[in-house]
Amino acid sequence: MAKFPDVDLTELPKTFEALVPDSYIDLMGHMNVAWYSYFFSDAMLGLYTQLGSGVDDINDRQLGRFAMETHIRYLREVRIGQQIEVYSRFIARNEKRFHVMNFMWNKTQEGISATYEVVGTSIDLRLRKPTPFQTELTVEIDKMIAKHKALDWAPPVCGVMGPR
Repeated sequence: MAKFPDVDLTELPKTFEALVPDSYIDLMGHMNVAWYSYFFSDAMLGLYTQLGSGVDDINDRQLGRFAMETHIRYLREVRIGQQIEVYSRFIARNEKRFHVMNFMWNKTQEGISATYEVVGTSIDLRLRKPTPFQTELTVEIDKMIAKHKALDWAPPVCGVMGPR
C-alpha cells in the first residue's frame, strides 16, 4: 500500500459521491479499475459545474474539456457496497489547459483509495479544437487555484504532468 500524507480533504470541493454497486465487481472481488476512471470523470464534471461551467456550457455553448494525460494511483482497494467521495484540487492552468488532482476518499474505510491527476484542455466542440477558457471561467479557476495553493499541504503530483 502506498504511503499518503494525512490531509484534510474537506478543504477541497467535494465533486462526486457514490455507493459502489454490485455490478462494478471484478474477478478479484473489488471494484474494477475501469470504474475509477468513470468516477473521476464524473468528478471533473462536478468540479467544472461548481466553477459555473457544467452541462449547460457543453450543450448550449458547445464548450467542454478533454483529458490529454492522466495518472491514477491505486492506494487501497474499493469493495462493493462502500461509499466513496471525490475531492478535487486545482493545481494550475494556462490559456487553454488545466492541471487537476482528484482524491477518492473511501468513506466506509476512512482512507484515500486512489488519486487521479489529469492534464486537459478546453475544447470548442463545434471545431473539435482547443480553445481558450471563457473569461468568466478563468476568474473562478484562478480563485480556486489561489485557495488551493494556500493549503498547508502540497498535492502529491507525479512530477511529469502539467499545462505546457
